Amino acid sequence: MILFLVSCQQQETEFKTNRQDYDIYLAAAPAKATSKYFQLWDDKIKSDSVQLLSLGNVASEYNRFFSGTGNIQYLKDAERSLKKAVEIAAVGKAGYLRALARNYISQHRFREALELAEKARSFGSGVNETQSLLFDLHMELGNYDLANQYLDSIQNMSDFGYLIRVAKWNDYKGDLDTAIQFMEKATARAESSKNKGLLLWSYTNLGDFYGHAGRIEESYNLYLRALRIDPQNAYAKKSIAWIVYSHERNGREALRILDSIMQKNQSPEYYLLKAEIADFMNNDMLRVQALDDYYKIVGNNPQYGDMYNVYNLDFLLEMDVEQKAYKLAQEEVNNRPTPESYGWLAYSLLHMGEKKKALDLVEKHVMGATFEPAILHQAAEVYKANGLMEKVRELKQELLEAVYELGPIKEAQIAGL
Repeated sequence: MILFLVSCQQQETEFKTNRQDYDIYLAAAPAKATSKYFQLWDDKIKSDSVQLLSLGNVASEYNRFFSGTGNIQYLKDAERSLKKAVEIAAVGKAGYLRALARNYISQHRFREALELAEKARSFGSGVNETQSLLFDLHMELGNYDLANQYLDSIQNMSDFGYLIRVAKWNDYKGDLDTAIQFMEKATARAESSKNKGLLLWSYTNLGDFYGHAGRIEESYNLYLRALRIDPQNAYAKKSIAWIVYSHERNGREALRILDSIMQKNQSPEYYLLKAEIADFMNNDMLRVQALDDYYKIVGNNPQYGDMYNVYNLDFLLEMDVEQKAYKLAQEEVNNRPTPESYGWLAYSLLHMGEKKKALDLVEKHVMGATFEPAILHQAAEVYKANGLMEKVRELKQELLEAVYELGPIKEAQIAGL
């Protein structure tokens, strides 16, 4: 009887979302791809323009439009403006080089971005900004020792940029508690500055960290705070949809939220999440349609470049196109030789029946080098295929603690390990 009462109490106190909290934001108008001064600045950019200030302002607006709409053309337009700014700038060139490098990071053109960052460093101005950029790039490229050196070079416990990077570093090292502590300090700095951009970034990223730590209600409340600042913020809405889907197992409501985002934002990854939720709901027709819509967008637009390589790998393996997945995984390792990239390469080899080669990659490049649950799940599959059940059991326990992050579909797969 006592156990029954305790169980009932836990069920009553377990956190649940309330659609009244976020419905107002689902009805928010689409993000505007214009602004008060945008046309004025844009009109000044001609083929022979030397309007440097306008080029920088227009690029910034294009980045904002891309974030709001998911339209890849805006990111490419920002690149075009920044390349021209770099070309004509006599003063402040390092700043434009860094801005163009960050644009390339968004496009997953990491090696090109690194060349720009190194060039920016040679000008000797904005040293702290360049060192921060180099930390970000070497983390993306898997050069973790170098990244750590750049992190040490910008150490400043009162600086927002340093705090978010040391949080990222501790998350990479698998120390989530310390990562959260630093992210909380960064959020406090953002709140004291009252800078909306920093607040949005802080609330959504701290919300992610809380979710990984199982602090779902705190995570949810931070996404709501982000939406109070920016009612169109697609990332915060998607994160709430994930809570509804993964924590509450309410696929229908998660799809309703997701559909409201997709009416206003063109980012292709929403179709993959829709396919996953449809799979959870055993709606095979909706799942196939969502996957087909994803492929039509990404597969037919070369402007996406390498941005969706990992998503495409997952898609190709889902479609049993193992050889294509393997070639793409090789490209991704060449592009960014991180433990995650090697994990996908091993997983594609496993799908091709090359379980020994897959095991070799996992042992050399994945285990002990990443704490990413999705990659560790792939490693567990490789161990299982090679009959190393003791290692599977060790990973299974760790993965069961990350089921919220992985989602219900992956949870079922982990249970079968």
